[in-house]
Amino acid sequence: MALKRRTKVEASFIMSSMTDLIFLLLIFFVLASTMSAPNDIKINLPSSKAQTNTRQVVAKVFIDNLGNYSVAVGKTKPVPVEPEMLDAYLCQVQAQDSTMYIALHADQDIAYKEVVRVLDIANQHHMKLVVATKK
Repeated sequence: MALKRRTKVEASFIMSSMTDLIFLLLIFFVLASTMSAPNDIKINLPSSKAQTNTRQVVAKVFIDNLGNYSVAVGKTKPVPVEPEMLDAYLCQVQAQDSTMYIALHADQDIAYKEVVRVLDIANQHHMKLVVATKK
């Protein structure tokens, strides 16, 4: 009498190596995302869903496509300002009202360094800055 061999083949998939890879990827992306955040420039972007108007003093800095600067405070007409004098002019306006913020109206074709110049001035003097955009 011959013995019958019964061998059962189990169809299973071991997930332990897959979950290890997922956790390693998760840890990598969490660490990588926290390392880049402190080097970013903080900008208060305007929101189009706002229901209320602000009553604060607004200094509008205009940069046209030729790189010419103009500054308008409140509802006054824009006054042409030399790029080297922009820092002193904005500090003078801030001395009148410390709750002032800057609205940057920059042409899309200007050099990036012109925008960074205004961002740097606002950052040095702890001014609030918003970047004006189209809808």
